[in-house]
Amino acid sequence: MTALAERHRAGLAGALLGIAVVLLASGLVIGLTGGEGWNQKLGTAPVLLAFALVGALVAARTGNRLGWLFLAVGLVGAVGLTTIAYAGRAPAAELPEAAWVGWTSPLLLAILQTMIFLTPLLFPDGRPPSRRWRLVVWVAVIAGLGQFVTAALSNVDFSTNFPGLRDPVTIVAPLSTAYNWAQEATLLVLPLSVIAMIARFRRSSHDERLQLKWFMYASAVVGVVILVAAQLSNNPLLAFDIVFPLLPAAVGVAILKYRLYDIDRLISRTLAYAIVTGLLVGVYAGLVLLATQVFGFRTPVAVAAATLAAAALFNPVRTRVQRAVDRRFNRVRYDADQTVAAFAARLKDAVDVNAVQADLASVVQRALEPAHVSLWISEREWGRAAPSAASVRTGGRPGSA
Repeated sequence: MTALAERHRAGLAGALLGIAVVLLASGLVIGLTGGEGWNQKLGTAPVLLAFALVGALVAARTGNRLGWLFLAVGLVGAVGLTTIAYAGRAPAAELPEAAWVGWTSPLLLAILQTMIFLTPLLFPDGRPPSRRWRLVVWVAVIAGLGQFVTAALSNVDFSTNFPGLRDPVTIVAPLSTAYNWAQEATLLVLPLSVIAMIARFRRSSHDERLQLKWFMYASAVVGVVILVAAQLSNNPLLAFDIVFPLLPAAVGVAILKYRLYDIDRLISRTLAYAIVTGLLVGVYAGLVLLATQVFGFRTPVAVAAATLAAAALFNPVRTRVQRAVDRRFNRVRYDADQTVAAFAARLKDAVDVNAVQADLASVVQRALEPAHVSLWISEREWGRAAPSAASVRTGGRPGSA
């Protein structure tokens, strides 16, 4: 692709991002000044902004189809948020066109839902894993089109969203059954897309597997946090606003390959700290109950003792748990640490500089898998007449020198 075409692509992505940002800001202003609080309608703004930002960056830098898909999600969602805020602001007597504006909302929702549910299927290259998975794309398109048509021709979702307005287009009786079938078919696309991602992961190359790990990690974090927030609160909207943007952010990291190789360490650290937190909370609660219910200590004394015990146990427990988690989920780092530790033990008794050179080059190759290793030893350190060098070429990961 020529430099001119890349500039045009970046310019288009930037223009679409600007339109999405303006629409989101307008929708928030209209909704908040119209007396609405931070509700489920306006609460999607941070998520849509994240999709638009990541989409613009990915589209401008790589031209990946997912970048344009994310930009479309941000743009369509911004239009939908603005129409919902405008139509819900006042009754039709004050804003006669509000009913027509509100009529577009379920139509935009059908398009938006279809695009988001297709993300796992198309990640990371913007294409399905194989030709047979194109059927899922067609199912999503047809189901989304079914929602679009039934919502456009009948009042299936309008009165629920805008009780003060009258649906301007009711050509046929409410097609609720057909709309529900289409919605269920759209929801079916999501688990099918997850299955496609698992199939892609099983036959993926090294870099693509790391990209998929980023997406799976972000999806797991988002799902767990929202599930916990839903159990602890009747309104998990704040948790949704905070954690769901992690999903497009992870897609951006994976596609742009920014710190791509850190995912194994990130997963192991997350699991380790989650396990350590759970263990220490259990120890803390157990000590408090033991001190107050069995030994009869006063509550402040029991709390202080339990806090000190949990603090004292933190580092030993964290070290052991981290080692166990690394052994299972971050094996590359664990093996590298073991290799380096063994080399350090051998180095204590080493006296032959040539043997140390060869051993060091071998350790670096096994631990880091670089494409090339060069070692220079200063004559001031070893008393040699001239600096010596050891060079090893391997078939390691590109860019890992």
